[in-house]
Amino acid sequence: MSSSATSDFGDIVAGLDYPMVVVTTATSGCLVGFSTQCSIDPPRYLVCVSKVNHTHESAVAADAVTVHVLDVEDRHLAEVFGQLTGDDVDKLSLVDLRTAAAWFEGRVLERLDLGDHTGLVLEPVAAERRRWSGQLGYQSVKDLDPGHPA
Repeated sequence: MSSSATSDFGDIVAGLDYPMVVVTTATSGCLVGFSTQCSIDPPRYLVCVSKVNHTHESAVAADAVTVHVLDVEDRHLAEVFGQLTGDDVDKLSLVDLRTAAAWFEGRVLERLDLGDHTGLVLEPVAAERRRWSGQLGYQSVKDLDPGHPA
């Protein structure tokens, strides 16, 4: 890709409003900006975890992870899981994730090398929607100071 195309691509995706979710394992969690439903039947969801993130190792090793879907009332969760690093603090002990708008647990079906991220293809096995006040998207949290670079 030419440097002009790379620059233009960067400008385009910088304006997108990706949904923000928190991905947790039994021992760790992180804010994830790259995730999407990737199949309707059967239902599948893709979450992409940065390889430099503290949670990466436990997420890649896990048989299942939990995806906490954030709405506009959940910015505090985005701040904890996006700005702090598990290298220094136990983020799971700082918050009550039962306050998140919704969650689902997904069995990890595939692990995909996606460059600087690892993609986990999930099969939902449990889920709960608690409320919905509107999506918390990337544009609402891009001012956060990340605990690790993407």
